[in-house]
Amino acid sequence: MAGKPGWQPTGDEQRQQLERVGKTFLIGLRVGLNGVPTKEIAARLAPIERQFRGFAYEGCAMGLAVTDSLSARPRRIRDYLAGPAAEHIYMANIGVGWALARVPRMRWRAIIPSDPVQRWLALDGLGFHQAFFHTERYVTNTWRPERYPAWPGDPNYAHRAVDQGIGRALWFVNGAQPRTAASCIARFPATRHADLWSGVGLASVYAGGVDAGGLALLRELAGTYRPDLAQGAVFAAKTRHMTGLVTAHTELAVKTHCEMTVAEAAALMDQTSYALPSDAEVPAFEVWRSRIQQTFR
Repeated sequence: MAGKPGWQPTGDEQRQQLERVGKTFLIGLRVGLNGVPTKEIAARLAPIERQFRGFAYEGCAMGLAVTDSLSARPRRIRDYLAGPAAEHIYMANIGVGWALARVPRMRWRAIIPSDPVQRWLALDGLGFHQAFFHTERYVTNTWRPERYPAWPGDPNYAHRAVDQGIGRALWFVNGAQPRTAASCIARFPATRHADLWSGVGLASVYAGGVDAGGLALLRELAGTYRPDLAQGAVFAAKTRHMTGLVTAHTELAVKTHCEMTVAEAAALMDQTSYALPSDAEVPAFEVWRSRIQQTFR
C-alpha cells in the first residue's frame, strides 16, 4: 500500500492490519459477484474472523450492486440490504458506494439504496473508493467534481457525504498514523475539515491499526474538530455493536474519542435518530450527525 502514489509509509503492524481489511473486503466482493444465492450469503461470510467480518459484508454489497447495474431486473442488492445484511446495514450501504464508482451514472438509479437517510452512506463509500484508488487526484490535489448529477438528494450535501468517505480513506492512505493523517487533512480547504475528521474518527475505531497512545494523540490533534471525530466514532461503535463484532480495540477507541462505552455510544446513536425530518434544506442524515456532535461540544 505504501508504494502507491500519495500513500505514506507505515509500520509493519499497521500495514498488516490494513491489508487484512482489504483482503477481507475482496472475499466479500467475490461472493457478491459470483451469484451466490442471497439466502446463502450469511453462511458464506460467517467463517470470517468477527473483527473483519463487516468488511466482507461491505465488499459483498459492492459485488451485488455491480451485477444489479447490469441487470434488466435489479433486485439482489435490495434483497441483500433487507435480508442478510440487515445487521450490517451501514457497511452494506457504504459498499454500494464502491459500485457507484465502477458503473455508468445512467445505471446509478438501479442500485442507489432506497432509504432516504442511510443512502447518503453510499456516497461515503464512493468517496472512500475515489480517495483509495485515485489518491493523487482526490487527496494530494484535493480535487472534487463540480456535482453528482445522478444523485437524487441535495447536490450540495452530496459533496459533504463524499468527504466523510474520503476521510475514512485518509486513515488508510496515511497508514493509520495520526500525525500524517492530521497533516493531510490540513492541506484540504478548511470548509472540508469537519467531514474529513468524522471519517478519520470512524476508521480509527472500526478499522483500527493504532494503539492507546495513538488514539489519544489523534483526539488531541483533532482539536476543535473533536466533536466530528467523536461522531464518526459513534457511528463505528453502533456498527460493531449491532452486529456483535465489538473488539477490545473498539472499546478502547470509543472510550478515548467519546468517553463512553461502546454500548453507550450505540445508544446515543439510537437516541438521536428520533423524528428525523424529511429531507429539506438540511438532509435528515446531517440532522442526525449534528445531534450526535452536539453531545461533544
